[in-house]
Amino acid sequence: MTFRDEIRAWLEEHAPQGLYGKSREAGAQIWGGKQEQRSADQEAWLRAAVERGFTAPTWPKEYGGGGLSQQEAQALASEIEQLGLPPPLTGFGLSMIGPTLLHFGGEEQKREHLPRITRGEIRWCQGYSEPNAGSDLASLQCSARDAGDHYVINGQKTWTSYGDKSDWMFVLVRTDPAAKKQQGITFLLVDLASPGVSIRPIGLISGASPFCESFFEDVKVPKQNVVSEVNQGWTVAKALLGHEREMIAAVFGSGRGATRGESVVATAKQYSQAERITDPLLRDRTAALLMDEKCFELTVQRIADNARAGRRPGPESSILKIYGTELNQRRQELLCSLRGPESLGWQGEGFPDEALQQTRDWLRSRGNTIEGGTSEIQLNIIAKRVLELPD
Repeated sequence: MTFRDEIRAWLEEHAPQGLYGKSREAGAQIWGGKQEQRSADQEAWLRAAVERGFTAPTWPKEYGGGGLSQQEAQALASEIEQLGLPPPLTGFGLSMIGPTLLHFGGEEQKREHLPRITRGEIRWCQGYSEPNAGSDLASLQCSARDAGDHYVINGQKTWTSYGDKSDWMFVLVRTDPAAKKQQGITFLLVDLASPGVSIRPIGLISGASPFCESFFEDVKVPKQNVVSEVNQGWTVAKALLGHEREMIAAVFGSGRGATRGESVVATAKQYSQAERITDPLLRDRTAALLMDEKCFELTVQRIADNARAGRRPGPESSILKIYGTELNQRRQELLCSLRGPESLGWQGEGFPDEALQQTRDWLRSRGNTIEGGTSEIQLNIIAKRVLELPD
């Protein structure tokens, strides 16, 4: 029996039938954490995957992973996708802080945090941007004062995605205000249950938002929560940003979750009331988007294969971030164009639920080229670090 045959048989036995075909449905994904309410099917799916190490298939077994090779992990992902199953677990723990700890974390940090990530016990969020330090992140002012065996954090972070639903946060803080911008920053792990932490959601034009602003008032953090070395957090931060940009590119560029399970082609046929898209301009625009989506998915897969082989994401992640987010904006624009006047509704009678949701998806997509580093910043990175153009 091949590995793929073994995986297929395992999925048929352990993956709940109630989750088949639900991969793109809102609420189907499992994020983990103490606040999450899971259905019986979601709980069964998570527990079965944890038992085999399939929530983090390529991570070492000693940290709760599956110890799979790159090819085996690909086969697993492919079989899960063919059944239309949601991933057994998702979130910033797996896509961002986990890979960062595997590379930069100490052994004690790995054994404390990684198994809890793979079991879905802890949900993580990111504390990078500040009101006056967004694209110019190195200007951050949130401080951590040395107080013997711990640091005391004071300051604010903003655009903290899912901060109100998370248990821990990885935070960039300034530990040496006298040093040059990048040289006085430290990467800390903060338990959000610590006294002095407060988090408030931020509303967006789309009517819903994952974003929050986070405040730290004399928050004590043990020194063993420093990742890598004190004042060397900028190196860690840049590596993690590579993982973040690849994640954003994959989410928005692939279209999964972005179209609420409704394909562009199906929408085009529905609103043109024909089995074939007869308008040549609309057909050309739709075909161009679908071809670009496929090319982008293959590129993302190639980068993911490199990551599974042990190659950390580099500046090329900026290329993925720009193209993936702009691709989603094109997709949302096209879907709104296909729906015509229906895409102008906000609430009330006369507008189907999917059209109202499309309006919100289009509004939400406006922020894609800002979050995770603006497109302008990504272009600068590409110019300097990929093309090596002179200043």
